[in-house]
Amino acid sequence: DYTTRSRTVRRQLAGRLDISYGDGPLQTLDVFPAARRNPPIHVFIHGGYWRALDKSDHSFIAEPLVSAGATTVILNHDLCPDVTLDTIVRQVRAAVAWIYRHADELGGDRDRIFLSGQSAGAHLAVMALFADWIEAENLPNDVVKGVCAVSGIFDLSPVLRISVNEQIRLTREMALRNSPVLDPPKTNASLLVVVGEDETAAWIQQSVEFYEACRSRGIECRLLRLPGQHHYSILGALTDTTATLHRAMIEQMSLA
Repeated sequence: DYTTRSRTVRRQLAGRLDISYGDGPLQTLDVFPAARRNPPIHVFIHGGYWRALDKSDHSFIAEPLVSAGATTVILNHDLCPDVTLDTIVRQVRAAVAWIYRHADELGGDRDRIFLSGQSAGAHLAVMALFADWIEAENLPNDVVKGVCAVSGIFDLSPVLRISVNEQIRLTREMALRNSPVLDPPKTNASLLVVVGEDETAAWIQQSVEFYEACRSRGIECRLLRLPGQHHYSILGALTDTTATLHRAMIEQMSLA
């Protein structure tokens, strides 16, 4: 369904596809500009446990966001096991820096960049908030104005015990330094933490614990628990213009 809808959206929207932001073979992005002048930029990062899926499966995310007035970027990154998770985190941060520097040609406002992601993509969106990379890229501390983290992975220690780690190749040390629940980012960005009520208890726990950790650090944060949604249906709520999740994302960008 995602792939079919995305193919249709690419035909309907005037987008620029496969723009390189780095040297890796999958360090590319697609941009779908909004019609309004100087719109916010919304960057979506796909899931797939850091080892699967592609931006081309997620073009459908752009349609309701562009209609609401946000230039929308669908991001790719290299995948495990060809690269490590540390490398993927660096690539996403480099992509945000590239988007900031090229905002004019992408058709958006560099001072209103927002991120979202689902599952592993939610993890990567949150990891883009850590300030050390901002200093390394010589960018302002508030490059990212908001993040919507949908069904995210925020404590990576369970990944060490499941079969997908044969491809992800996480070590304990890598899991610790890439688990934002252990040290929520110091940020003024607004956070939406979103999870489906029909997800498994462990997935719900990931979001609730991350939300509580952020609140304890004084971060502006909202938790949405969506009834009737699970890990694979929840992106439908993101693209449903009548749904709570879509409205919250639009409000976060001050487009409501």
